[in-house]
Amino acid sequence: MTPPEVDALNRRRFLGAVGGVAGLAALAQLPVDAANATPRPAGGDYPFTLGVASGDPTATGVVLWTRLVPDRFVPGGGMPARKVPVQWQIALDQGFRRVVRQGTTWALPELAHSVHVEVEGLGPDREWFYRFKYRSDVSAVGRTRTAPVRTGRHASMNFAFASCQEWSSGYYSALRHLADEDLDLVLHLGDYVYEGGIPANGGYRKTPVPAVLQQAPRDVDRWRMQYALYKSDPDLQRAHARFPWMVTWDDHEVQNDYANTQSQYEGDITALRAAAYQAWYEHQPVRRPARPAGEGPRIYRRLQWGDLAQFDVVDGRQYRSVPPCGWGEADACEGGYDPSVTMLGKTQEKWLYDGLKRSRAQWDVLASNVMVGRLDHDGPTGNRLWHDAWDGFPGARQRLIEAWDRANTRNPVVVTGDWHSSFVNDIHADFDRDGTPVVATEFVGTSLTSNGDGEVYGPYYGPMIKYNPHIKFFDGDRRGYVRCSVDRDEFRTDLQMVTTVSRADAPKYTHASFVVEDGRPGALKV
Repeated sequence: MTPPEVDALNRRRFLGAVGGVAGLAALAQLPVDAANATPRPAGGDYPFTLGVASGDPTATGVVLWTRLVPDRFVPGGGMPARKVPVQWQIALDQGFRRVVRQGTTWALPELAHSVHVEVEGLGPDREWFYRFKYRSDVSAVGRTRTAPVRTGRHASMNFAFASCQEWSSGYYSALRHLADEDLDLVLHLGDYVYEGGIPANGGYRKTPVPAVLQQAPRDVDRWRMQYALYKSDPDLQRAHARFPWMVTWDDHEVQNDYANTQSQYEGDITALRAAAYQAWYEHQPVRRPARPAGEGPRIYRRLQWGDLAQFDVVDGRQYRSVPPCGWGEADACEGGYDPSVTMLGKTQEKWLYDGLKRSRAQWDVLASNVMVGRLDHDGPTGNRLWHDAWDGFPGARQRLIEAWDRANTRNPVVVTGDWHSSFVNDIHADFDRDGTPVVATEFVGTSLTSNGDGEVYGPYYGPMIKYNPHIKFFDGDRRGYVRCSVDRDEFRTDLQMVTTVSRADAPKYTHASFVVEDGRPGALKV
């Protein structure tokens, strides 16, 4: 039997004949004998070792994800080198007494037996429960939710954002607490995995790792093992299973500070990037455009949360120019203002700016992998900047700021990862001219684990903050995530920190809180 997602032509014919919800439900059945004819994985081990996830919600649907991998650290994951059918269900209740959608899809060996089910026909603005079955094995139950309808008036929402979770730098104690929050959505802003080999003793975790993990990934099989290691963490799995996620990437999913297909360390990295992008898609709850095939992967996308918020998740790596003034820390130069120099690429820029023009949301949230705000390193008479961030692309940044102005964006807010530090920034109309008005607000979240415990960036960046009066808050030496509460009156952020990443059960505390009031750009500490 050909599962319905594979045979698109038959699916269209069937739905045309029977129509609507009834057609989808009937089409989704898999006979028991077909499932039992599937070969078992080598050794018959449990296949859902990486958990389940959901992502990219809309008002009518969501992506469901899992991967069959009974043996995480061998090529092929311990699965047979053939496609196998996987059943899925989505229900109104955790006990699956009220199943509303179910079906079967192929898990393909060329996609590492990962599964991406794009469920449609769901009702808006409510929670759902889902699970998978392969042969007699059933996955953990995941919880997800759909967004409100775009034209609906939605009063409030809660979400969190996080980034930078190097496995060997510490336990995911912050994610353990994030999973206990009451959230509608999680944004992961990049550095989901890191490109290096894993220390033999597991680094902060003091957990021995297999020899195959100790060398840096260079091909797709090894990248798959990197993701399998990270996704085997129980706290990461629980956070995925609790909420829908929207994920973008930054540099470490391929190589530190790379730009497009170029690296400062080894020149052209087209082949490395292709392998890394393939594994990223296989391990994230994302839609078909993100698959590295045809014109893909396209990972920039938009989420409407009623008329309350619009989320624009951007890809700041795949299309960017090589920094014209130098890699990393370097002096500014005129080349950064060349109109051809881009952070997002022309096509993505147009998509973003057109979306801002059409937005009727009260809050427009830009999910960025690197910092938008300026960070002068050497005072008002100097021009030393970090060129991997938007500081290396000042002309492109100015186009973004002017796009907010042309669109009459009511409340532009940027949420950012990457820096392993916390910043709260005023975004001015022009960072090159003193006294221009504040037009937007940026919240930069620290890392989940990267850089581990102790003082790392505080002593380095701390002395620079006095040269940057638009930076309203900075902390460089804590680990955690940012919780955001959004309603009609304000956009509130709580910086949620853990006391240490050397323990999975480390306590959490709120380090600082800020609000942006409706119609008044700039954050206020509360």
